[in-house]
Amino acid sequence: MSTSSDEREMLRETVAALVAKHAGPAAVRAAIESERGYDESLWQLLCEQVGAAALVVPEELGGAGGELADAATVLRELGRALVPSPLLGTTLAELALLAGTEPDADTLTALAEGTSIGALVLDPGYVVNGEIADVVVAATDGQLTRWTGFSAEPVATMDVTRRLARLEPEDTRPVGDDPGLSHFAAILLAAEQIGAAERCLDLTVEYTKSRVQFGRPIGSFQALKHRMADLYVAVSAARAVVDDACAAPTPTNAATARLAATEALNAVAAEGIQLHGGIAITWEHDMHLYFKRAHGSAHLLDSPRQLLGRLESEVLSTS
Repeated sequence: MSTSSDEREMLRETVAALVAKHAGPAAVRAAIESERGYDESLWQLLCEQVGAAALVVPEELGGAGGELADAATVLRELGRALVPSPLLGTTLAELALLAGTEPDADTLTALAEGTSIGALVLDPGYVVNGEIADVVVAATDGQLTRWTGFSAEPVATMDVTRRLARLEPEDTRPVGDDPGLSHFAAILLAAEQIGAAERCLDLTVEYTKSRVQFGRPIGSFQALKHRMADLYVAVSAARAVVDDACAAPTPTNAATARLAATEALNAVAAEGIQLHGGIAITWEHDMHLYFKRAHGSAHLLDSPRQLLGRLESEVLSTS
């Protein structure tokens, strides 16, 4: 089932309203400190009212029958407020199971309802949802494998809003061929990065309008106006690249989207820290959390250097 732009905008607005009501800065900090690392009641609301975990699952398997862009829309809104959530890992686990020759209907239904949590293993040392996952699928050398038994060990991270774990398989069984899940992961992570970049820029612009120096708001200085404009262009351009990748999730589009989103979020977060001054690195202010998210996300999945290398080899092979 294809989703219209109006339906997707309605989905975005619904998620944004839930986030505004239940995931303010204090709630995000409480979720970070909680046992499972996310707000379980908000996760339930997202699953029941939005069907967040059901978006990519076909209707006949208990899902909403949506598209990758629908999941990206929700992740962008969650990324905007740095909401800790099992959605990214769960969505990727669903896509992995759906790629199998005989999709496990019961498991997919539980994931779509949000009662089970999923994880996709691309790098066993850094697995999103690894510590809390019930359903784990690994993508290795073009093959997908379900880890029916595994051990998990938490990994120390700079980004406290996203917990990672090191996983070791104990019992496994084959699922099928890997349709390129690392590319889907890159696109979904890029969408989340765009949301964070947009909000990070908003916070910085708001601060420069209110911070007075030499008798006037610092945002009125020409040099800062130019910097804000450059950041706005960078984020808008990256958002367009990510939207294209959602619509056509090719390996090239995925790599381009991930590069654009990573560069945009890194640039906005670095400027945000600088322009906020000392307040940015206090625990009470959100800016340092966006900086840590930018750094953590840049090192999740393939590095910018690996992505550039892949794009370079594609250009050379077609020229």
